[in-house]
Amino acid sequence: MHAHTQPGAVPVDPAQNLTDPLWQLERSRPDVAILAYRAGGGPFVDITYAEMAAKVRRIAAGLMALGVEKGDRVCLFSPTRVEFTLFDYAIWTAGAATVTIYETSSAEQVEWIVRDSGAKVLVCADDYLTKVYMERSDGLCEHVLSLESGGMDTLLAAGRDVGDEAVMARARSMTQDDLATLVYTSGTTGRPKGCELTTRNFVWEVRQVAHELGEVLYEGASTLMFLPLAHIFARLVQCGSIVTGAKIAYASGIPALTEELPMVQPTWLFSVPRVFEKVYNSARSKAQAERKVRIFDMAAKVAADYSRQSEAGTVKLRTRALHGLFDRLVYVKVRHALGGNVRYAVSGGAALGERLGHFFNGVGLTVLEGYGLTENVAAAAFNRPGRVRIGTVGQPVAGSTIAIADDGEVLLKGEHVFRGYWNNPKATAEVFDETGFFHTGDIGDLDTDGYLRITGRKKELIVTASGKNVAPAVLEDRLRAHPLVSECVVVGDARPYVGALVTLDAEQVAAWASSHGKTWSLEALHQDPDLVAEIQNAVDEANRAVSKAESIRRFVTLAHDFTVDAEEITPTLKVRRQVIAMHFADEIESLYS
Repeated sequence: MHAHTQPGAVPVDPAQNLTDPLWQLERSRPDVAILAYRAGGGPFVDITYAEMAAKVRRIAAGLMALGVEKGDRVCLFSPTRVEFTLFDYAIWTAGAATVTIYETSSAEQVEWIVRDSGAKVLVCADDYLTKVYMERSDGLCEHVLSLESGGMDTLLAAGRDVGDEAVMARARSMTQDDLATLVYTSGTTGRPKGCELTTRNFVWEVRQVAHELGEVLYEGASTLMFLPLAHIFARLVQCGSIVTGAKIAYASGIPALTEELPMVQPTWLFSVPRVFEKVYNSARSKAQAERKVRIFDMAAKVAADYSRQSEAGTVKLRTRALHGLFDRLVYVKVRHALGGNVRYAVSGGAALGERLGHFFNGVGLTVLEGYGLTENVAAAAFNRPGRVRIGTVGQPVAGSTIAIADDGEVLLKGEHVFRGYWNNPKATAEVFDETGFFHTGDIGDLDTDGYLRITGRKKELIVTASGKNVAPAVLEDRLRAHPLVSECVVVGDARPYVGALVTLDAEQVAAWASSHGKTWSLEALHQDPDLVAEIQNAVDEANRAVSKAESIRRFVTLAHDFTVDAEEITPTLKVRRQVIAMHFADEIESLYS
C-alpha cells in the first residue's frame, strides 16, 4: 500500500459548531454583504451578515414551534436559491439535521428519502415539488411547507412566541458529534444511501479548505452559485464562503447564466467539467458563426502550449508573442463570458481532462481540479493556487491521508470521512477496513509528491460529465422487465447524459412481429420504428424511478444479443461492461453525436 499524509492541518476548536461563525460575523461584520439574490428579474439584492443571522433565527424559531427537537431531521426539497441556505442554517440552529432532496428527484425517490430519514418536516420550494411528494408520500411528514404557497409566512407566524434566547440556546447545544446532514447518494443496488455527515466532519473540512484556498475565498471575493445545493459540493462552497466572507450570489437558473455572470462579475467559480466544456464549445461555435473558427483553434492550441510550457518552467518566445496577440483577440472574450473578473475556478464531480485544464489555464483562468465524494464532504484532494498539476486532482486535504491499495483502489482517512450510512450497518461495514480506511471504489495512483490521479472506477457507478452519480442497476432492472428486452447496459460515464444499449428477446420479438404483420428477423426489425417505439415506452417507464439527470435520454437497439462466446456476458449471465464498451464503441458514440 502506498500512502501520503498531507501536513499543515489547521487546528479546529472542538466546541465550534456550524452556526457559530455566523453569530460571530454578525457581531464583527454586521454590514458586510454575504448573500445576494435576484428579485423579479431586477438587480441582485444583498443580504448582510446581520440580516442573514436575523432571518435564520426566525426560521429556526418557526421550526422549533412546529416541534422540531434536537436530533430531528428536516428535508429540504428545493433548487438552488437563497432560501435553501437560510433554511440549512436555520435547521442547524434548531439543533436538527438537514436532509437534502434534488429538485429533479422522482416521487419514488422522494418517498424513500423521506421515509428512510424519518424526517419530521418537509420544506418544498414550490407547489410542483409539493405535488411530487404528495404523489406517493402524503402523510409521511408531520408538516409539509410550500414556500410558494405561504409556507414561509406560516413558519414565521408559528415562531412568533419563540424568543431569540431560546433559539440561541438550542443553537449552542449542537456539538461536533451531532448529525449535521444526511445526503443520499446513489447505491449500486438502486436504493439511495444516506451519508451521515457530522458537525465535526463539516466544521473540520470547511476549516481546512477555506485556509488552503485563501486566495480564492476571502472577504470581497464572490461567486455565482448555480450547482444544486442538494449536492455536497455546493454545500461545502456555501459554508466555506460564509465563514470567509466570500459573497454568494444565487443564479436564477442555468439559462440565465449568460445574463447574470456579467451582472455579478464573480472573482471565482465552481462547477463540473460539463459546464467548462460548454463554455469552450460555445466560444468555438460563436467563432464559427463569425467565420473565425481557424483563429479560435489556433488560439486554443497556443493557450494549451503556453500552459504546458509555463508548467515546465520556460515559455518559448514565439508562444509568448502569439499568446499576447490571442489574449487581445480571443481570450479576453472567454473571460468576459464568465463575467470578466474570474481568476480561479474549482472543478469537481468528474474528470476535467488535460485538454480543458490547459486551455483555461492558458486563457488566464486557473482551474483547480479536485476529487472527493459525498462520504468525505466533497473534497478529498484538490490543486491549490500556485501548486497546480494539470491532469491530477491535487494533493490530499491537509491533515488527511490518501492511500492506494494493492489493487489500485483509492482509500481515505481523516476527520472529513463520514461515520457511516444511515440505517445501513451492512453497507457501512463494507466500505471501512480494519485499519479505518474508507474504500472509495475508485482506482488511482499517487506520485512522489502526493498528487492523486484518478484512472478508473472499481464500482459500477456511472458519473456523468455534470457530476451526477447514476446507479445503472435501477434502470437496467426495469428495462429488462419489458418482454421485448433481453439485456441492456446503461452508459454515460463522463458523458453529458445517460444512454443505453438494448438487446432484444428473439422469441418475444418474433411473436410481436407476427402480431404486427411484420417479417421476422432481428437484423430487419431491431431498428423498426414501431418496435423502437415499444422500447421507448419501456425506457419511459424505467425513467420514472429516477431523476431527470439520471434518466436515459437516448438508446440504441442492437441487432444481436450479448453472448458468452464473445465474452460480453459471464457464464452466470453478468454483463462485462468493459468488453461491451469496446465491442459497441461505435454504437455508444452514436448516442452522443
